[in-house]
Amino acid sequence: MSAAVALLPGIEAIGRTAWEACFPREAENYDFYRACELAGPPGFTWFYAVLADGDGPLAIVPAFGTRYRVDTTLQGPLRRISDRLHRHLPRLMELDLFALGSPVAEVCHVGFAPRVAPGSRAAHLTRLVDEARELAAARGYGLFAVKDAAEADRALWEPLAEGAGFALLPGLPTASLPLPYASLDAYLASLGKATRKDLRRKAKAFAAVRIERRRTIDDVADEVHALYSQTVENSELQFEYLPRDYFPTVLRHLAPHAAVILYFHEERLFGFNFVIEAEDRLIDKYVGMDYAVARKLNFYFNSWMVNVAWCIENGRPVYQSGQAFYGPKLKLGCRLSPNAQYFRHRNPVINTILLQIARLVRLDRFDPAIAGLVEAEA
Repeated sequence: MSAAVALLPGIEAIGRTAWEACFPREAENYDFYRACELAGPPGFTWFYAVLADGDGPLAIVPAFGTRYRVDTTLQGPLRRISDRLHRHLPRLMELDLFALGSPVAEVCHVGFAPRVAPGSRAAHLTRLVDEARELAAARGYGLFAVKDAAEADRALWEPLAEGAGFALLPGLPTASLPLPYASLDAYLASLGKATRKDLRRKAKAFAAVRIERRRTIDDVADEVHALYSQTVENSELQFEYLPRDYFPTVLRHLAPHAAVILYFHEERLFGFNFVIEAEDRLIDKYVGMDYAVARKLNFYFNSWMVNVAWCIENGRPVYQSGQAFYGPKLKLGCRLSPNAQYFRHRNPVINTILLQIARLVRLDRFDPAIAGLVEAEA
């Protein structure tokens, strides 16, 4: 039986065994994607692009469909102008998007069966993308994209994207902090004197904070979601909005490899972190806070130190602190790994217009850290 590509509507159609064979030791695993299907953000249709033959999957890439605002990454005064335009002419600002990747995963995961030789992976991925584009177009999606293609997969994506005529945009890099330290003091000693002094000063504000590390949050799910919502409202960049049941559902499915860290001041919950405790790293997925309290208590930096301390105490050599807020993260010792966005519209005229819009909305125009990373790669 020859290989063919299908867009499957759920991960159960692939099966746990086949998935784990293609994605061994992946922190955002079968259970993570299943939980996202059950309680993930509204407005998205879940797919899995699968190249398979008679013996099962050869290559798998998660995917999704959505109605996409072309000004999603726009910031500052231009975003306020585009928001007004969107209110009056929403169809001018939105396109039907099919993307390889996930609105909630760290990167676009690409998995291959163990029987696929490394030298054949590029050809398999090229076929998967080519046929997925045709299947997406048949479903009415005009814009096809790859969201957050990871630096580790660059050798696979770059020649494929260039050959297929995709445009390239820098995405939000992933920030990771290597932790080859025996103690928290040793980590602090690795930082600049001013940064070290500032962290110790900020720590004093946290003396009265009570911290709980939880595997279930059903009793505080409403409060957690309220803190998340407040954080979203204070962010200019937001692709998805997570519903109330997302955190307890993903936590339940990933147990015991995920946790929510709750922060209380005067017995009031004012902040949380949702983390995945992978074998080789701690992934800081989400943060939520009451800004009026969090600013007074220097929540961001103190919760950072809580996570760093946990990594050191539990033998995790990397703290992966996610996307955005790059300036402080670089001062705290992080390294940035670039992620790429590729896109192409099947209508040549619309594609030409999108290329012009992309020059305005590309993320490196708004964040010096991303701009520096792009220049370093050039």
